[in-house]
Amino acid sequence: MEPKEATTSETLDHNHQISQEHNVDPHHDLDGNIDTSTRETEDTFFSSTSSPISQKEIVRAVEVVERDSLAIADSFSSLFASLRIALSEVSSRSVDHVQCFSDAAGRLQESALDTATKGNLYINSCLRLNEEMRGIDTLAMQLKVLRRNVDALDTAVNTLVRFP
Repeated sequence: MEPKEATTSETLDHNHQISQEHNVDPHHDLDGNIDTSTRETEDTFFSSTSSPISQKEIVRAVEVVERDSLAIADSFSSLFASLRIALSEVSSRSVDHVQCFSDAAGRLQESALDTATKGNLYINSCLRLNEEMRGIDTLAMQLKVLRRNVDALDTAVNTLVRFP
């Protein structure tokens, strides 16, 4: 036997062994009755090919592959369902975060406008006060002169009131 044929034979023996473990007979239904329609179809199909592997082994190997394929398909279905749910949750959370961000940005904008308005009022008040204070230098000079005159008068009154 060539190495390639040996590998194929070993694989089929392994598949036969697996199907033996599962006690699956494609020609018997669940009640143990023989299903002749399936056997006739298989016999017609397999009689045209000549191979060292028996038809039962091939059918069992195909059944094992079919079961494995169904299990893989179920796994993929479950995986896609989980991914769909996760994506839905992430999308929902993203929408919630965008809404929250929008609300926060709106409130920040309102606060900034309110602060800018109050800042402008403060600046205008300072400018008005500055305008009013321009004439204060003259008043301050007049108060200094008045203070000196009051101090001189106080000194003169003190000397007159005190008798030596």
